[in-house]
Amino acid sequence: MIKLKNPYADYPEYNCFGCSPHNSFGLRMEFFEDGERVVSRWEPDTRFQGFHDVLHGGIQSTLIDEIASWVVFVKLGTAGVTCRLNVAFRAPVLISRGIITLHARFVQQRRHLATIKVDLFDGMETLCSEGSVDYFLLSRERAEKEFRFPGKAAFFEQGP
Repeated sequence: MIKLKNPYADYPEYNCFGCSPHNSFGLRMEFFEDGERVVSRWEPDTRFQGFHDVLHGGIQSTLIDEIASWVVFVKLGTAGVTCRLNVAFRAPVLISRGIITLHARFVQQRRHLATIKVDLFDGMETLCSEGSVDYFLLSRERAEKEFRFPGKAAFFEQGP
């Protein structure tokens, strides 16, 4: 696995709830490239629970949405916006089970719409949630101009 770099981390106004390392209220997710997949390992804590010891479904959905955007960045080489997010909750994610692992992969593209599949596993490697995220892809020019997309290579220490 190759650790991905967050090229936005040093932008002064950057405060993404999902992946900014400086957002004290955020998830501070990190990402890795593993072949065709993007992977994230994230340790939940009780700040993000719904019912006692259960990770809130909204947080699970946010984790799924965020990793899907990183698939768009590093696999499709552009930026985009979520236009549909479907999550199937299969089993409770118990916070006490420790580090959660997410696997995300590009499934298909139809015109400017890309579908990303995400699996969320608890600390015991049980599949707990499955997500399907449809992303509206921006042209590279628009991604650079409006979303400050730095190019795919910026997510890798020494290029992809």
